[in-house]
Formats: sequence, C-alpha cells, structure tokens
Amino acid sequence: MIEEVAIQNYALIDRLTIRFEKGMTVLSGETGAGKSILAGALGLLHGERADVSSIRTGCQEAMVAGVFSVAEASPVGDWLRERDLSLDEGRLYVRRTIKTTGRGSIYVQSAPVPLKDLAQLGAMLFDMHGQHEHQSLFIEENHRSILDSWGRLDEMVQEYSSKFAELARLRRKRNAIVSDEQARQREMEILTFAVQEIEAAKLLPGEDGELLAEKTMLSQYEKLHGNMVTVVDSLAESHGGALRSLRQARTALESTAAIDSQLNEYVRRLEDSFFELEDIAESLSGYQQRMLFDPQRLEKVEDRLADIRRLQKKYGASIEDVLGYAAEASETLHTLENSEEEKEKLDIQIRETEKDVLSRARIISAQRKEKAVALGGRIEKVSATLGMPKVSFEIAVDSRLSESGKPVCGTTGQDSVFFRISANPGEPAKPLSSVASGGEVSRLMLAIKSVLAETDPIETLIFDEIDTGIGGEVALSVGQHLQELAASKQVFCITHLASVAVRADNHLVVYKEQKDERTVTRVEGISQQERVEEIARMLAGDGGAEVSRNHAEELLRKYRANN
Repeated sequence: MIEEVAIQNYALIDRLTIRFEKGMTVLSGETGAGKSILAGALGLLHGERADVSSIRTGCQEAMVAGVFSVAEASPVGDWLRERDLSLDEGRLYVRRTIKTTGRGSIYVQSAPVPLKDLAQLGAMLFDMHGQHEHQSLFIEENHRSILDSWGRLDEMVQEYSSKFAELARLRRKRNAIVSDEQARQREMEILTFAVQEIEAAKLLPGEDGELLAEKTMLSQYEKLHGNMVTVVDSLAESHGGALRSLRQARTALESTAAIDSQLNEYVRRLEDSFFELEDIAESLSGYQQRMLFDPQRLEKVEDRLADIRRLQKKYGASIEDVLGYAAEASETLHTLENSEEEKEKLDIQIRETEKDVLSRARIISAQRKEKAVALGGRIEKVSATLGMPKVSFEIAVDSRLSESGKPVCGTTGQDSVFFRISANPGEPAKPLSSVASGGEVSRLMLAIKSVLAETDPIETLIFDEIDTGIGGEVALSVGQHLQELAASKQVFCITHLASVAVRADNHLVVYKEQKDERTVTRVEGISQQERVEEIARMLAGDGGAEVSRNHAEELLRKYRANN
C-alpha cells in the first residue's frame, strides 16, 4: 500500500507531503483547486510520461517521491530481486524528477531505473483509473486483455505469443530463401562485401576509444612535451630545482636536529619526502625521455579512426554493432548458400510449430469462452449493486476463420473478444459505444475494476472522479461499493460527490492559497467538524447553509455508522 507521497515544484504545488491511510480515503475540493494536479503527480509514480509544462513556473525541476509498504513474498519483491535490489524493512522508495531541459531521473531504492521499468513496477504497486480511462472500454482490444487478466490466462497467452512469434520468424526465414533467385544473388553479393569489408578492418571492441585518446595526446604533443620539460626541470637537483632545495633543507635540518632531538621526526619526514620526490622526478624524467613525436603515427591513427567511422556509418553506431552486423550477415549468407537443405528443414519446423500454435490457440479459445460466461455474470452482479439491476452484460468470444473455415491465428490467439451491453430487458446487446451513457460507462468501469481486484494482488486502487456523470441514488450505491472494496484494498478516490465522500474512512481536502504573491495548492486532512462543512459545501456549494450542514451531519451519521 501507499504510505506517503511527497511532491515539490509540480504545477501549483510548491512543497507537499501526504500520508495515506488504510481503508477508503477521499480527496475533495473546489473546482480548479488542484485535484487533477495530485492525480498527475501520482501518474508520474505509476510510470506515465512526464510533461515539462507541469514544472512550477520559475523552477528548474519538479520531484515526486513515494513510500510503499510491500511484502517480501510479492510480485514487487520478485521484481526487485531480479534487479539485485531489496526492500528496506518492508518499504519501497520511488523518486522521480523532471527537468525543464526535458531530461529527468527515476530512482527505486536509490538505484536509477528506466521509465519502462517504472511502468512495470507502478502497475504492480497500484491500479490507477483516470477520467480518460472511460474511453478505453470502447477499444475492443482492451476487452480481450480484461478477460485474459481476470481468467488468469495471461501466462498461457504469453507462451502462445512466443510460439506464434517463432512461427512468424520461421516463415520469414523460408520466404527469404524461396524469393526471386536474382534477388537472392544480389543479397549474397551485398552481404559478402559487407562481411569481407568488416573482417578486413580487423576491428577490436573498444579500439576507437583508445585511438581517440592517443590522437589527443599526439595532436597536443608540443604542449605535453613543454609541460613535461617544465616539470622535470622544476624538480631537478640542478638549476635550483625542488630536489636541490629539499636536499639543502634536509642537510640543514639534520644539523639542527643534532642540537635539538625534537626535530628528528621532521628529519625523517623530510627525508621520506625527498626520496619520494626523487622517485617521482626519475620516473617523470624517464617518461620525458621516452616521448617521441611521430607525425606518421598521428596520420595512421587519424586514418584508422576514419575507417572505423566509415564502417560505423554503414553498419552500426559502435564497433560492437558493426561486429554484430557482420555475424548476422554471415549467418544469413550461410542460410542463403544452403537454401535448399535449409528450406526442407524449415518446412518441417514450420509444420510442427503450426500444429503447436493451433493447438494452443484452441485451448485458449475454449478457456476464454468458459471464463467469458463467468466474468459476464460477475460483472452483471456487481453492476446491479451500482444501480444497474437490469443490465445484461455479454462477452462474445468469436474465433476468426478463413474462407475455407480454418482458424486464423494472431499474436494473442484465434479469438476476437467483444463486450456487449443491453441496458433494458428485451433489447439486443450492442457495443458499449452505441448504448452506454457517461454515467453507465463510469459504473461499468468500476464494476470491472472491482471484479478484477477480487483476484488481483495489487493492494491499492486509485480512482480519479469515477463518479463522473452520476448522482442521486446511483451515487449512493457507488459510494457503498467503494466502501466495501476498501474492506480488502486501500482505496483512494478523487470525488466531487458528497454521497461518495461520506463513505470514506479518511477525508482530505485540496485548496489554493496565496503565498509570497504566488498561488499554491495545499492538501490537508480535516477534523470531524471540518468534514461536516466540506460535505455541506459539496451538497449545496455553500458550507454555511444550515440545511446543507444538517444534511451533511445526517449522512455522516448514517453511512459512517455502517462501517
């Protein structure tokens, strides 16, 4: 679960720390006070892309950090161990910064990670439902993902997808062999030239870096040699060098120490310094004497670097990439040179893999059809508690067939999955986009999220105005459902409805204030009396209205007593 989120210099927030509690927490506030700002900050911890325009005006960077309570035996714990990271006494620390330059940084347990890794981790830490996600219900590819997730088919589908990708690779390899013979010959000539050119260069990994360093030294030889002459002369015993002065000082100090034994320690130290400096002088003198300027060597280094750059421009950004290209080209050449024998082997592999792919697709399809009935029924049951008792929710699993009637397999199987809804008895089920209203879509999304949460290990659910487009008794049922969901999950809900807010265990209020002639957003927990005022404001828009205040007190007594 989320324990704490700290935000700095993000939009209207200058510095803010929010403690998250167990159960159901709501965030309310005036329109424009900054509820969406907090949702955006949480989105950064979830792995969403950053927008530099969200950095507070006048600041160079924004920062969002989160503290999470995580069990060792969990997907997050496994994720950390795969990266040689560990929890800190059951806590996970995530910090993300965005800069006006467009660059940013992400740290997990003080270790830098890329954005794609944060997106993976964020998906395991908390589920975030934003207002834009309503539209995702209209995208049919998402329907398959939802069904597979609830039916615990993801691993099976992933294994199938790997086999399907292998089949596609085998087919591409075969097509390359049986393509036009002239094209094959042309490709062989191109690949042969590339391999010979790269092999002739005899590239060594990291060679360009060493050559660049040598070029720098050779091109600045005069400066380097002049500096070394100055250093060696300054240290030499002749011409008043440091060694001569140090020797004189040592001799004088030895004579003085014969008079005052307290100076013996300094004699020893000065003697050590003399020998150390003498050793340095000899080494540097030898280095100077070995220094030779060879214009031809500089020319060779520059020519070699030019050859490397030419190959990198043609075959890869680095020497390693160029060598990798040569290895891949050699493998392709081998395939093209042994095309007939290779083609026969590929035909056998393709037939066996096709059989495996089709078998897996049929098993997945049968599982999907079975799970679709169960999931549809479960969503209907939850939807009924959200004020939609007459809704019929169907999940169609249609196998794609060719003209000859054979299954057509894709990257996720042979099925197309569609959600259909009938809002009224006797009406045929139709696509969500043509039937569901905004309020119905909100409730359907909540129903789906709730059903998925029953089997999902994610402990925290964040809803950004899930109650959009609803009110009255429907809003009361949504609030009750969120409250029930919070019995087993940490629920954080950004809401504008009093009927949802009264169900919460914890209530936060977002507001704006002036600070040093700048507008800042604040978030604070409120007392019981302040909560009455806030609920009254949400009911009537005026917390001072006595009737609204009485109504707020009544709602809080009624619905919090049921906790």
